[in-house]
Amino acid sequence: MAVIAKQCPDIRVCVVDISQKQIDGWNGPELPIYEPGLREVVDECIGRNLFFSTEVEAEIVEADIIFISVNTPTKTQGIGAGRMANIKNCELCARTIAKVATTNKIVVEKSTVPVRTAQAITRVLQSNDKGLDFQILSNPEFLAEGTAMADLAKPDRVLIGGQQTEAGLKAAETLVSVYAHWVPREQILTTNLWSSELSKLVANAFLAQRVSSINSISALCEATGADVQEISRAVGMDDRIGRRFLQPSVGFGGSCFQKDILNLVYLCESYGLDECAAYWNQTILMNDFQKKRFTEKMVGKMFNTVTGKKICLMGYAFKKDTGDVRETPSMFVLRDLLQEQARIHVYDPQVKREDMWSEMDYTCGVNKDNTPRLEESVVTATDPYEACDGAHAIAVLTEWDEFKTYDYERIYKSMSKPAFIFDGRNLMDHAKLREIGFEVHAIGKPDPNSFTDL
Repeated sequence: MAVIAKQCPDIRVCVVDISQKQIDGWNGPELPIYEPGLREVVDECIGRNLFFSTEVEAEIVEADIIFISVNTPTKTQGIGAGRMANIKNCELCARTIAKVATTNKIVVEKSTVPVRTAQAITRVLQSNDKGLDFQILSNPEFLAEGTAMADLAKPDRVLIGGQQTEAGLKAAETLVSVYAHWVPREQILTTNLWSSELSKLVANAFLAQRVSSINSISALCEATGADVQEISRAVGMDDRIGRRFLQPSVGFGGSCFQKDILNLVYLCESYGLDECAAYWNQTILMNDFQKKRFTEKMVGKMFNTVTGKKICLMGYAFKKDTGDVRETPSMFVLRDLLQEQARIHVYDPQVKREDMWSEMDYTCGVNKDNTPRLEESVVTATDPYEACDGAHAIAVLTEWDEFKTYDYERIYKSMSKPAFIFDGRNLMDHAKLREIGFEVHAIGKPDPNSFTDL
């Protein structure tokens, strides 16, 4: 919405939320989320044509176009638990719109939703007793955290789905005219509603599948002496495959990939497409395997025990340039190391301790009430050198650029020996670290202690 306000100074944009805390954050000096470049855009537009408010009903009355941009988490209980997306928030938005609107509206699904969610929203909106007409559009977002502002400024494509009726097509063209302020018309795609809804799930599934594919090969590389980065380069030079999303890692995370694939799996099962469901579910299973494999390797290389040992986790966000910890692989590594009774120090330049514990409780069910001495076992450091001081091992779990710039000779001198580095992002200069004295283990890289013919 901030980018729309920036690119369309003639359009008034108001973001509403029922949470006063969230709105105060957006109106204050510290935004509720970290995203490079967002602060500057908000500062440029706020008070001009960008506003943040808790006056939900009043803004619905005034709006011509309403974007539904609410969370659609995976259900944790009931039918479809663990896979099905819960669209309760979308329905509640639709009911509020139907209740308070006094004029016709265009209602846009911005949230990632299961295919045919628009059908449910349409039924709710059409049940209004005021004779109002609501046109429903699907406009999924394809941005990536950390590069969101650039993605929005120069998108690969903008996708708008609508009913293939005269009124539906007119509504779609109205939204097209908004994006056409800065996006070339040939990059704005219009489809039917169901194609647009499903496209977002499929796009994320394809991207996650590539990550799981190269991660599966990383395990084979470690067993055979091959180098996964050399394989990624060789394979990626094939134009039919391409280079992107072939970087091995400890696993994918974030709010979208796992949720959307599980949603896709459930949809396939719902339509009796069990083989399709099993195919996509394997992407999730491989990701789980990669996260577990990383921790097991740490324990195995450290003489089969980390009990009582200090381990520094460098990075906790699921990727660099964000503070987002949803489904972050670091959380699962942390959980497994806790079960091994390690002492863990976490350093991440953007992640807040309260967000760590909130996600850990929600996703892993780990909290201070059911995990004795949890607060003592996990320290969040504000200085990377402090986090590494006395540590037996460092696990690099987020690809923050600053991690490459540290004084590792100083770090090595401060650590217990032998000093281990487990690089879950292949971020570091492994040869240089070994020269300093570290024992280095990395994703998809052959261990020079295990092979004599590299």
